[in-house]
Amino acid sequence: MNFDSLKPKVISILSDKNTTRDEKLKTLCQFLSHTISYYNWVGFYFANHETKTLHLGPYVGAETDHTVIPFGKGICGQVAVSNQNFVVPDVSAQDNYIACSFTVKSEIVIPLFVNGVNIGQIDIDSHVLDPFTKADETFLEFVNQEVAKLF
Repeated sequence: MNFDSLKPKVISILSDKNTTRDEKLKTLCQFLSHTISYYNWVGFYFANHETKTLHLGPYVGAETDHTVIPFGKGICGQVAVSNQNFVVPDVSAQDNYIACSFTVKSEIVIPLFVNGVNIGQIDIDSHVLDPFTKADETFLEFVNQEVAKLF
């Protein structure tokens, strides 16, 4: 996958003056899910630092019951606390994993920072074992840097 070739489309989606922030994020999720074969669920969670919870934002993929996640719980909740990327090659090997679907085999979560504050994250589930590389991380960090400009 040549992620550099996807960057102009990411910028184009996020700079559309005729759509709301949530519409841009939903379109971005659709683009990533349709363009990268192993991105089977793509969504954003946003932090509420007062309640120490993450709240589901725009996403594409299977419906999820996990609309609110406490900080520290699951992969997303751990990223809310650690402020670090978290790549999970095999979710069955994680003790603190919140199962969304039996079809999910791996996950990558990249924190979203605005002015140095972790305001949320992009979360991607895959039906493939261990598909995520350093290139995915670098690309998704770029995506989040662009998304941060919306806030």
